[in-house]
Amino acid sequence: MKLITAIVQDKDTTKLSNAFVKADVRATRLTTSGGFLRSGNTTFLIAIEDERVQAVLDIIQSVSKKRKQYMVPPVSLDAGGAHVGAYPVEVEVGGATVYTQSIESFHQF
Repeated sequence: MKLITAIVQDKDTTKLSNAFVKADVRATRLTTSGGFLRSGNTTFLIAIEDERVQAVLDIIQSVSKKRKQYMVPPVSLDAGGAHVGAYPVEVEVGGATVYTQSIESFHQF
């Protein structure tokens, strides 16, 4: 048995939840936030049999898409008066960060 921890952008959450339901994958959904863009994320915790891990990873990969987004970097007060970083910068967001771990024991009450 494995524990899959998948962190996805909020824009992909509903579609991924629906894909999990359709594939009969039980997942616990946690609301989280990212550090870099301080944007909303969702973390899914999934306990799954070893033989179904690849199918779950395939679902996550097919739903969680990368996209371009503009952000304004924070203005540095140490820039010596220059307004470094005051203009929007295009960054790539989305996709998924996924961790897979072995589960020593699993109980469902």
